[in-house]
Amino acid sequence: MRIAVPNKGRLHDPSVELLERAGLHIQSGADRKLYADTVDPDVTVLFARAADIPEYVRDGAAAVGITGLDQMRESGHDLEELVDLQFGSCRLVLAAPEDGDIESVEDVAGKIVATEFPTIARNYFDEQGVEADVVEVSGATELTPHVEMADAIIDITSTGTTLRVNRLAIVDEVLSSSVRLFARPDVVDDPKVDQLVTAFQSVIAAEDKRYVMMNVPQERLDDVREVLPGLGGPTVMDVAGDDMVAVHAVVDERHVFEVVNDLKSVGASGILVTEIERLVE
Repeated sequence: MRIAVPNKGRLHDPSVELLERAGLHIQSGADRKLYADTVDPDVTVLFARAADIPEYVRDGAAAVGITGLDQMRESGHDLEELVDLQFGSCRLVLAAPEDGDIESVEDVAGKIVATEFPTIARNYFDEQGVEADVVEVSGATELTPHVEMADAIIDITSTGTTLRVNRLAIVDEVLSSSVRLFARPDVVDDPKVDQLVTAFQSVIAAEDKRYVMMNVPQERLDDVREVLPGLGGPTVMDVAGDDMVAVHAVVDERHVFEVVNDLKSVGASGILVTEIERLVE
């Protein structure tokens, strides 16, 4: 099975890191290559432009691909979304000059809209029942209203800073996007694809979770259970030759500081907190 992965840009490193954390270690590095093997002899990696990945998957050059929802929608290809990988979040928005007369989608009727995503833009305006002249540009979209090339734009934003710097105001959100795992419909049920989905989901499930281990006096176990609900309750194991038990639980990272102090207050000792690489729920 071949996985298409972004070859550069802001999606490359997180994608490679995800593969590594999922146990699919890339052999001989991931730089300046078209193909790379992984530790699984049945899985190889194809490095390609994020915008081209839907095409590679549709045409069979790869069985699955990692790329943004925006890129998949722009391609127009009928691919199956398997997992939201929960990175690379951004929004595709309709924006116009702050001091202009465009304040709603309806105000764009009959106007020129510049974008690097003409397919998404035309579909959006069709859904809104608005007729606009969509013009494709290859970069610096935010400048087009200021050089009288367009009346408004549809562009990607993460924080909105670039829009504000260029005195553009968001009129509407067109698409909320993040990086997803996509597949051709004919490979969705392939056992290897299912293994990959499980591996990725286990990495995502482990995000912001910590594994907490401690020793607890037997008579204080009920108090500890109140502090540590865990996933279906903490795991409790006897400690040989002692009136203590070993307690293990998974805790949200944001609760660790408070939980550790609560555990100490009910008699827990030897408390150990570790990161979790993968969590299969």
